[in-house]
Amino acid sequence: MPQLNPHPWFIILVFSWAFFLTVLPKKVMMHSFNNNPTTKSTEKPKPQPWNWPWT
Repeated sequence: MPQLNPHPWFIILVFSWAFFLTVLPKKVMMHSFNNNPTTKSTEKPKPQPWNWPWT
């Protein structure tokens, strides 16, 4: 039963995780986002009174 022999599969597992942990984070971190986050003002806007036309 070849699926119980861990020799070739363990090497594939090690190399694939080495790839995932070294190459992919660099590619993900080089991605630039179109919308840069902006800081919000801590000052609350002053509410405007409503103009009721029927009063």
